[in-house]
Amino acid sequence: MVNAAQRKYYGKALAELAVKRKDVVVLDADLGESTRTVDFAKAAPERFIQIGIAEQNMIGVASGLAASGKTVFASTFAVFATGRCWEQIRQAVAYPKLNVKIVATHCGISVGGDGASHQALEDMAIMRSLPNMVVISPADANETYAATMAIAEYNGPCYMRMGRADFPIITPENVRFEIGKAAVLRDGKDITLIGTGQMVVSCLEAADKLSAKGISAEVMNVSTIKPLDNETIISSVSKTKCVVTAEEHSIIGGLGSAVAECLSENTPTPLVRVGVKDSFGESGDPKELMKKYGLTADDVVMAAEKAIAKRGRK
Repeated sequence: MVNAAQRKYYGKALAELAVKRKDVVVLDADLGESTRTVDFAKAAPERFIQIGIAEQNMIGVASGLAASGKTVFASTFAVFATGRCWEQIRQAVAYPKLNVKIVATHCGISVGGDGASHQALEDMAIMRSLPNMVVISPADANETYAATMAIAEYNGPCYMRMGRADFPIITPENVRFEIGKAAVLRDGKDITLIGTGQMVVSCLEAADKLSAKGISAEVMNVSTIKPLDNETIISSVSKTKCVVTAEEHSIIGGLGSAVAECLSENTPTPLVRVGVKDSFGESGDPKELMKKYGLTADDVVMAAEKAIAKRGRK
């Protein structure tokens, strides 16, 4: 597999939007090299605004530009975008339902050495709770590019999260992104593995490991956390009767919680959630942190075996 950073493909998409869409304006909070909004700045400097280390002000400016008819992308690290700016996003973007796309990098434990202060593990939960807000977590670089183009066309508030590191590309270069639609990547009959972000790769690897044990796993990429594709999820679990969710995020409030809500209200099903277990992260090597916090393919395999055992007791 080829590895690539999602943020680089976000920058590529923005550079193309700079040429195609004269209504697109991009804002950044002094992190343009990291978020790759610099790629837009090079293509359309007159429509790029470097706000500086003033993230709350960035959201206010984005709101004003959107109210005047612009399609606005605002980027920074996720801990700042969703934590420091929550009130501004609620009052000035989500409540008036303005056309602002908050696209954040450095999500999850794999941020690595920057430590707990910069490892956003709660961002999906924070943004999923806001009315009118679409929440997206692409599986890889190609899907990030496609999702950027899709949210540019969508009229309303969006939040999209991206990791820091390079990781495998698993979707085709011309992948089509539809907001609110999950994708079944592999058919199976014994267990449903639902991943988001780079954990989709872990689910695919886990499916191979389970296959070697005689267990047929269906793998699903849920890249839109809100609105959730309840129909595709219910269709899969009606066949497999048990589920594992996998996310580089707290198990509270993100993908696992969203799927649990869907299942409990429609078709109660044994579910095991793979994610960070109600804790902050720490500084370290990204791969070592993924292992320590239980976010590997082997952890997905163990969760699948546990879910199957739960199903067997019913």
